[in-house]
Amino acid sequence: MSAGGAGGEATGGIPQNKLIALGALGGLAGAYGGHFLSVASPAFAFIGALGAICAIVWGSAAVRRVASYGLGTGVPSIGMMALGMGVVASMFGLAVGGIAGPIVAFITAAIIGFVIGVLANKVLGMGIPIMEQSMTEIAGAGALTIIGLSVAMTGTFMFDAVLETVVATGYIAVIFIAGGMAILHPFNANLGPDETQDRTLMTAVEKGAIAMVVAGIVATVADGASAVPSILIGVFIWYIAFSKFVKLVNRDAYKVLGTGLLPTEEELE
Repeated sequence: MSAGGAGGEATGGIPQNKLIALGALGGLAGAYGGHFLSVASPAFAFIGALGAICAIVWGSAAVRRVASYGLGTGVPSIGMMALGMGVVASMFGLAVGGIAGPIVAFITAAIIGFVIGVLANKVLGMGIPIMEQSMTEIAGAGALTIIGLSVAMTGTFMFDAVLETVVATGYIAVIFIAGGMAILHPFNANLGPDETQDRTLMTAVEKGAIAMVVAGIVATVADGASAVPSILIGVFIWYIAFSKFVKLVNRDAYKVLGTGLLPTEEELE
């Protein structure tokens, strides 16, 4: 069953427009903040990862909305597609955009996402009313996730540095998996008739924090970024988000048992 009912759009307390603003503005601010402040000190590279978390929350919210129409196994696919579009758009934007690279990448990703959304509806005939908008959002979130985590790893979004430290070394695959899982997993983890927006988005924050820690670990071999702030702040965010997630699970669960054993017959009565 979908979150919004069979074939319906998922809703929640936070309007999608606010989540778009959080993801787009937060993602760009994190990328630029991490880039410019890292010039003063590599310790500020973690700001890029904070921007990536904003984009991840936005992307997971967009996945939640479109997947509530009944994508089924398409939920993991759409998350991987988000990062696929994000990799293409981010590399293109950073290569041709210079200092405007993140903005160029974001716009490019949005265009690619919109085209794919149109093809999905008009050619494949999926018939999902919000497909075009959702794919546009997911692609944009994927690009900002790639760029934000790259900044956390390298301290910059300039193409040559990202190419040398992130792409040529193969760490782009780490970003792809960590970012893709952070966007697609929250809705999958909470899927069901009792799925709620706050619990799903809290899962996104927690997974984004894990991606931040991973970026910090990679930063240990980079010259332009400091690993310690990304790792420590990422662990702190993860702890807070996971603790909140557990509270939301207990709130929404029909019954909470103290063991992993199946309930006895008396407990079921």
